[in-house]
Amino acid sequence: MVNFFAPALGVGLMAAMFAKILWRRELQAVGWRRLGVWGSVSCAIVLVFGLLTFGHDGKMVTYAAMVTACALALWWVGFGPR
Repeated sequence: MVNFFAPALGVGLMAAMFAKILWRRELQAVGWRRLGVWGSVSCAIVLVFGLLTFGHDGKMVTYAAMVTACALALWWVGFGPR
């Protein structure tokens, strides 16, 4: 299970880190931990959905959807309606 969710955790945390670096002023009010949790959880949900859809993990379509979901989650938390 750890190896299955490791990509979700890695992508979520790295995306949150880069978002905080690139948009420092805009994301000043949003905590790093909050961005990391939302990014990682959205990636994990997509990984589980990909596993249920395709029957096994490791499909590139799932990873592309994971990155897209992470970007949307970070946008919603950081720049979406307040």
